Amino acid sequence: MAAALSVVRTASGAVSGLRGVVTGLVAALALVACSSTQVDRTEGMSPNKIYAEAQDEAKNGAFDRAIVLYDKLEGRAAGTPLAQQAQLDKAYAHYKANSQAQALATLDRFMKLHPASPAMDYALYLKGLVNFNDKLGLFGSISRQDLSERDQQAGKESFEAFKELAGRFPESRYTPDARSRMTYIVNSLAQYEVHVARYYYTRGAYVAAINRAQTAITEYQNVPAQEEALFLLFKSYDALGQKQLSDDAKRVMVTNYPKSEYLTKGFKSVDAPWWKFW
Repeated sequence: MAAALSVVRTASGAVSGLRGVVTGLVAALALVACSSTQVDRTEGMSPNKIYAEAQDEAKNGAFDRAIVLYDKLEGRAAGTPLAQQAQLDKAYAHYKANSQAQALATLDRFMKLHPASPAMDYALYLKGLVNFNDKLGLFGSISRQDLSERDQQAGKESFEAFKELAGRFPESRYTPDARSRMTYIVNSLAQYEVHVARYYYTRGAYVAAINRAQTAITEYQNVPAQEEALFLLFKSYDALGQKQLSDDAKRVMVTNYPKSEYLTKGFKSVDAPWWKFW
């Protein structure tokens, strides 16, 4: 009996000791958590002060820190023009930080919440900029990639944003630049279709080449790429033995480009990568 009581006491002491260890660990973890909790440095700051801090961070290229501050400001100044400005500046900070998806999400939210905002022209312009790629079509490095796999959706969305800006706010300070970018996008998208058509043509996929050349001709009017598109159409029909269609395409080309070098010299170089210009 005494031995049994001794065992019970020993087990009870072990359990009690284990509880003490667990309690100590929990307390230690709580202390670590408290010591690692970051202090909110904006606590007690006015909205204007937070905005000034965010602007300074953005000017110094610390866009991640600026975004955090803009988030804080949106909450502190909800429903005010300053909160709207913080949204737009946050979208720009995301754009500069190469966070395209976050920038677009922020802009879409702004336009949904503030459809009558006097800054709507800027929001549309920034949306166009986020999607705009000045290497669109012509200069993208895709020498080892099937051109048909390239996604031009961003360019089209950029164009639509700029188009809406120009249509709704023709007098906006951002509209002249938007129009210039629209011209560039159209030319680039048309040139892209021609490059895809040439890619298919040089590989003997004449039907696919015809389809892409026709897209360039029908969807993009009065662009430089139409000259080569017509030549590809003529050559592809000719390669398929479609004499009537080939003659029709050639006649249209001669009418529109009577001095075209394509008619006398052919392609500049069908073997060189399409993106090489020298």
